[in-house]
Amino acid sequence: MKNILITGCSSGIGFESARILKEAGYKVYATARKKKDVKRLRTLGFISYKLDVTNAKNIKKVIDKIILEDMKLDAVFNNAGYGQPGAVEDISTDVLRQQFETNLFGLHEVTIQAMKIFRKQGYGKLIQHSSVLGIISLKFRGPYNASKYAIEGLCDTLRQELIGSNIYLSVINTGPVTSKFRENALAKFKENIDIENSFFESTYKNEVKKRLESTDDSKAPFNLPPSSVANIALEIMNSKKPKPRYYVTKATYILGFAKRVLSTNLLDKLLNKI
Repeated sequence: MKNILITGCSSGIGFESARILKEAGYKVYATARKKKDVKRLRTLGFISYKLDVTNAKNIKKVIDKIILEDMKLDAVFNNAGYGQPGAVEDISTDVLRQQFETNLFGLHEVTIQAMKIFRKQGYGKLIQHSSVLGIISLKFRGPYNASKYAIEGLCDTLRQELIGSNIYLSVINTGPVTSKFRENALAKFKENIDIENSFFESTYKNEVKKRLESTDDSKAPFNLPPSSVANIALEIMNSKKPKPRYYVTKATYILGFAKRVLSTNLLDKLLNKI
């Protein structure tokens, strides 16, 4: 039985991917950062470990447990991440660093530890969760944009370094997908942005906060359920030679195309309306 380690399984895409892959017959190690989520996953029948991607020792401990049990690691789905809203000028360096610690450095640490196993056994699959915001940028999402662009750069490089091996890297660029992303982003917005003293105070209160407080993801244009991403993860696992990149939602296709054909000025004008 092939196995897979998935990060960020407390809800949304991570949880749905764990469920669908488990139902398809894969041995899923569904991890989460909080103990309560690990406990819930276990009650639902998942093999679950507490995994904080910002903790290298924690990552090694979990991977060591998998190797001890299965003597192999077939695949990793780096899904853990969050969004930090706010205008670039309102983002402190420490807050930006926190965004990168999870979204980029955490993903990288899981990747390089998995690569040691993959190189030794001579095969493996890396599934990296990026975003349409790793292709284009939207205002008031600077830290998240930057972290996803950085993921794209690392993945584009690693993919070239994997040519000729039996190790495959696939990037998933998701658009709007139903999850707790907005809920978590709202908490980070309130925690880290000085709304009252910002140049964008009015915009924050009348637009950004209102958007983040919206709980009905179905109203977002081109929104899809988390299963849309989970099914891509399943496709990758089922494929002998998975594709290097998968787009999810029409928004990703449309904006990805716009990035290729429009001038920077025209693209900025288009994106500024979103």
